[in-house]
Amino acid sequence: MTVQPTSADRPARTRADTPFRRIVRQFFENPLAVFGLIILVGLTVPSFLAPWVAPQNPYDIGTLDIFDSQLPPLSTSSSGDITYWLGTDGQARDVLSAILYGMRTSLIVAFSAVAGALFIGTAVGLIAAYFGGVVDAILMRTVDIQLSFPAILVALVLLSVLGQGIDKVIIALIVVQWAYFARTARSSAIVERNREYVLAARSLSLGSRRIIFRHMLPNTMPPLIVIATIDLAHAITAEATLSFLGIGVPVTEPSLGMLIANGFEFMMSGEYWISLFPGIALTLIVLGINLVGDHLRDILNPRNAQ
Repeated sequence: MTVQPTSADRPARTRADTPFRRIVRQFFENPLAVFGLIILVGLTVPSFLAPWVAPQNPYDIGTLDIFDSQLPPLSTSSSGDITYWLGTDGQARDVLSAILYGMRTSLIVAFSAVAGALFIGTAVGLIAAYFGGVVDAILMRTVDIQLSFPAILVALVLLSVLGQGIDKVIIALIVVQWAYFARTARSSAIVERNREYVLAARSLSLGSRRIIFRHMLPNTMPPLIVIATIDLAHAITAEATLSFLGIGVPVTEPSLGMLIANGFEFMMSGEYWISLFPGIALTLIVLGINLVGDHLRDILNPRNAQ
């Protein structure tokens, strides 16, 4: 009589530890990274849902009451319908609602700028590394010239020529950021260029575009993802700086930098909340991005791969 093995006798099967599962597991093992992710989710989700969760549409002039201007936190509107948890500014706008709307604008500008810079810089870096020679020299000298100028100075010059507007700010940030991605992509691609799979693809007479973007690109993405995450914080602060100086986004679509600038004139009169709370929101979003980006840099480092 043959005895069939029971489930207890069979060896336990564990799922393969794929690179994605390893990254997720290591990410959630770090309390600071998880804290940063909580900050990001807690700020970005309400900001993108601002039209539905904000107590007030701060840019609908018809809903504003001038008698509610410059009210301190926890004040109630003159009609008694709204509680201004973070007070109001000089235009009678609810500061909490303005922060949610302004953060959405800042995030849209930053994400768009980083995505554009990542696309352009990665393409330039991969092409320079793959072809080498004169192509590499011309492209990398262009990168060196770009990086030799202060980023904020280049953005100021561009916006003084292009004018105000969200699209103009995005273009300016792309111009000042793409070179960082190009240099990182080139460094990674030079290593990949001499690997066996690239040599095999060349021996099969595959096209250069296919080798670059279908074979080399996936293997150069980890460091670029880290740069993009950290550069997102730089884009937010750069946009806030430009808006604070009055040459960024227009007044009709203010960002966190514009909100801080709007309350700056009231700081000496004791009405601190108009600039303080947008400044705290800006600090928290940048802190969350940096905490997540720093840990991703450690996880995606090939020397730390398990």
